[in-house]
Amino acid sequence: MTDVRSADPAVAPAPSAGGGEAGRAGRGAGLRAGAGAALLPTAGLLVALGAWWLIARLELVHPAALPPPGDVLTAFVDKPAQMLEHTWDTMLEILYGFALSVAAGVLLGLSLASSRTVERMFTPLLVAVNAVPKITLGPLLVVALGWGQKPILTMVFLLCFFPIVLSTATGLTTTPADLAELVRSWNASRWQAFRKVRFPAALPQIFVGLKVAMPLAAIGAVIGEFQAGESGLGYVITQYAGVGDTPTAWAAIMLVALVSILLYTALLLIERLALPWVRETTSSR
Repeated sequence: MTDVRSADPAVAPAPSAGGGEAGRAGRGAGLRAGAGAALLPTAGLLVALGAWWLIARLELVHPAALPPPGDVLTAFVDKPAQMLEHTWDTMLEILYGFALSVAAGVLLGLSLASSRTVERMFTPLLVAVNAVPKITLGPLLVVALGWGQKPILTMVFLLCFFPIVLSTATGLTTTPADLAELVRSWNASRWQAFRKVRFPAALPQIFVGLKVAMPLAAIGAVIGEFQAGESGLGYVITQYAGVGDTPTAWAAIMLVALVSILLYTALLLIERLALPWVRETTSSR
């Protein structure tokens, strides 16, 4: 009689190697992308520092104007608590002024996008205000608002406001035609169309304006501190450059750049979390 036995689990067919290779390839690509995201900015920073060191070493620029990187680092190490305190003050001014400009800029952008009359009335005025060099307004802001944070926040607001208004109005008036037709086919109300389609479709464009405005906020805070500051990195730059301590002034400049990078990176992270569909529906490099 024929001996019938059940199949041995140990000799069951092995899974296809293709899936494992694809998984390994995907993990490898992810690791390479993560490594590149960390290493490439570091490499760029090292190249910039090397060029700075070489310029200072060859004295292509007078050391009183551009001290070597080592002197700048020493200036920071000698007074870290003081420098970090001023950095915190400047960061708060950037964030407060940026938040004010986002709130007002988005609201005005909504108004421009919702009414052709409002757009025609206020667009020339916005362009004119944006064309005025903001540094010329510094002394006037001090006279009008006094010393302290008020003129500084106003300067940040003036620099950030226009890009946010423009990007918001542009995003809300360039809804994709297929989405607009879909809303009309649903007989949706204006509020439903805005909440479900127009505003979500405008968010990528709005974030473009926010990313343009964030570095401008740092510039505005420093300009404001030049004119009316009693603390902050702009105040440090003017005080120490005025007495010839350029390494400390350059340390403050480097801290302004670092704060800008950190805040811009945080904004990119917020954009990625808030708009997960953008990377999935657009081409990437």
